[in-house]
Amino acid sequence: MIGFSLFANRAYSQQTARPVDFNRDVRPVLARHCFACHGPDKGESGLRLHEAAFLETAADSGVVVAIPENAEESELIRRVTSSDESERMPPEGKGLSEREIDILRRWIDQGAAFSQHWSFQPIQERSIPDTARDPWCRNPIDAFVLQGLHDAGLHPSPEAEAEQLIRRVHFNVLGLPPEPELVQIYRQNPSEEAYLRLVDDLLADPGMGERWARHWLDVVRFAETNSFERDGEKPNAYFYRDYVIRAFNSDLPFNQFIREQLAGDQIDSITVDSLSATAFYRLGIWDDEPADPLQARFDEYDDIVSTIGQAFLGITINCSRCHDHKIDPLPQKDYYQLIAFVRDVTSYGERGDQKTNSQVDVSPPELSKQHQLLHQQLAACREQMEAIERVGIVKMPAEDQRATEGPDRNRVLRQKLRQYLDAEMGKQYSELQSKLRDLRRSLDALPPLQHVLGLAKCDPNPEPTFVMLRGNPHAPGEAVSPGFPEIGGGPRMQFQESDASLRSFGRRRVLADWIASEENWLTARVIVNRIWQHHFGRGIVRSPNNFGQLGDQPTHPELLDWLATELIRNDWNLKAIHRLILTSSTYRMTSQAADVSSSDQQLHQENLDGHLSAPAGSRRHAGIDSDPGNDRFWRFPMRRLSAEEIRDATLAVTGQLNLEKFGPSIYPELGDEVKATQSMPGSGWRESSPSDRARRSVYIHIKRSLIPPELANFDFPETDTSCEARFMTIQPAQALNMINGRFMQLQSKAFAERLVREFPNDRKQQIQRSIELAYARKAGPDDDALANQVISNMTSKYGFDDLQALASYCLVLLNSNEFLFLD
Repeated sequence: MIGFSLFANRAYSQQTARPVDFNRDVRPVLARHCFACHGPDKGESGLRLHEAAFLETAADSGVVVAIPENAEESELIRRVTSSDESERMPPEGKGLSEREIDILRRWIDQGAAFSQHWSFQPIQERSIPDTARDPWCRNPIDAFVLQGLHDAGLHPSPEAEAEQLIRRVHFNVLGLPPEPELVQIYRQNPSEEAYLRLVDDLLADPGMGERWARHWLDVVRFAETNSFERDGEKPNAYFYRDYVIRAFNSDLPFNQFIREQLAGDQIDSITVDSLSATAFYRLGIWDDEPADPLQARFDEYDDIVSTIGQAFLGITINCSRCHDHKIDPLPQKDYYQLIAFVRDVTSYGERGDQKTNSQVDVSPPELSKQHQLLHQQLAACREQMEAIERVGIVKMPAEDQRATEGPDRNRVLRQKLRQYLDAEMGKQYSELQSKLRDLRRSLDALPPLQHVLGLAKCDPNPEPTFVMLRGNPHAPGEAVSPGFPEIGGGPRMQFQESDASLRSFGRRRVLADWIASEENWLTARVIVNRIWQHHFGRGIVRSPNNFGQLGDQPTHPELLDWLATELIRNDWNLKAIHRLILTSSTYRMTSQAADVSSSDQQLHQENLDGHLSAPAGSRRHAGIDSDPGNDRFWRFPMRRLSAEEIRDATLAVTGQLNLEKFGPSIYPELGDEVKATQSMPGSGWRESSPSDRARRSVYIHIKRSLIPPELANFDFPETDTSCEARFMTIQPAQALNMINGRFMQLQSKAFAERLVREFPNDRKQQIQRSIELAYARKAGPDDDALANQVISNMTSKYGFDDLQALASYCLVLLNSNEFLFLD
């Protein structure tokens, strides 16, 4: 281990030689140990260490906390190194490590520069590190990662085996397991060319959009109902889901993706897709009976602006609704300036009318005109009939008059109206009735109009926007105009003046252009971080919705900026970033903590010389001790499959998966005990055919108050607000659902029937095929032994017939860790 120790020492000396950066090195130390008492929420002794002002002022005691270029005279260093328990900071715990104290000391001696937060600075052109020359590096991503490993005294893990890698990339891109035949082809030829071809094929597969759309739907709080007690349906919300799938499959440039969602009704080329995209504004929760209508209206604005800030910019602008942001440079005025951009967005609806504002007619213009004309004629016909009816009603007895004011109106008119009309008026009424029937028949003969959820009606002259004192809409303060938060950078754009002839105010397009600008400091960083997150299980920034000072620091800031620059250079095409990640050596590492053999001193010497690649070894990786959180990406992170992946993979291996694309959502079968969780059990939950129920999980109807157990038990997100990252829990309800749930019971039987259908009367082949389908590998002796043991027990102990026993074995496979986890 002499060679490795020398390598680690050299890495430490390189770290200490470089200048200390406040955001990268110092802020994490202060946040971990000091912010609880001297941070944004609490300023004991008049000291807040998250603000630059602490360098310029003394604490309440009059002592200067940090004296630039003089660490030994600085109170900060004296306190964290004191041996006096009454003075040492922090007062509880083990205190700061020697390394952390050294960081603070060197930072002060180097001038104690309090730099701007990393994400509030322009994206920088990053040079590819010299480590790119290492044979391990396949593309620049590897060079950045390898440099980080180099700095930490670590090396990358070996490459995953061919079967592991093909299963990993299939699930990451498509959310589905690979077909056994494809695994066999790749196993026989695991060449670089074969892998690159595989990646390109997967990125071109329509299933890619179905998998990656779900990631975006989490972020924009997609659901098809309104929440609250009634949780009424949002008709035609599925068109937005289908739009996102098509956008990712066609590699719609991300800047255009932004513009269509924020201003799809205002861009130069308005399409059905761009109008469907404006459903972004309609996906949030909506109270159809608010106690305070004005408060509810501004809650809708808050939902919109919060989602825009978190989804596109990675900033928690909603924290400024009631007061200036406590941490980030986001004054309350910035929040209301963003509200001013979207004031033309009407409320989702009104009690009894959720169509006028939110259902956009996207039918062919000629068809819409025909429908409109017929509806106008129907309205005129009914108006004439009602005038005649009033003449007859006033002549009726009081009892009949009262009856026409309620549900019996039509019956009374049908039986008695003509008795109170003269001949001429009776003739006119008969002619109008005949005309009404003809008009209705003509209307029924027309193809139905097509509507999508979106901005059907806007306010071209919205009311002025004010800063609301303490966030109270009943206490308006200073008037504000639309404006961009300075922390995002980007160009200063011109605003169009109000024009009563316009359908809407036009300011949302200005907002969209600013967010989608390549000069914006946040947008490109945020989306490439999300892509990294969903390939590696967590982002380069672990808080994807919060790039502010309360969010996590990037583990590889140079790599993040390089990826953002690459995205812009490739015209905002996301598939280019996917391809870079998927073809990197970083992505292809094993998730096992494999290390080099300690007996191979020559290899360690090669590590010292810069050749850091390592074959599988016989002992655990040093990263387990020095980087247990895998911040440096010294191995690929193992993860559990998501709820949708588990359900879709189950349907795939059992042969039941229906790959039909798009269209109205499906309704899985729910038990009465699940429906009973609603205030009105089963309300709004329809019946789907068995074939439709076998479609991919992205097409499941998302009812906020009734999430199917197959999704809910496996950490399907809360849909009322933006979800930046799902929890990945392991808890008892999952096992109960997987073993006892009706869905899994039916699927295990279908799995057994598939095996019997493909290999009748051949138990050995059935077992081999089951392993290939479930695990994407060949069966081994242990697999045969387990299968035979389970099947034998089921038949001998419990009296199961052959198919029932085989189904029990299949249920075991579907409940195994190897099926439920990647790698």
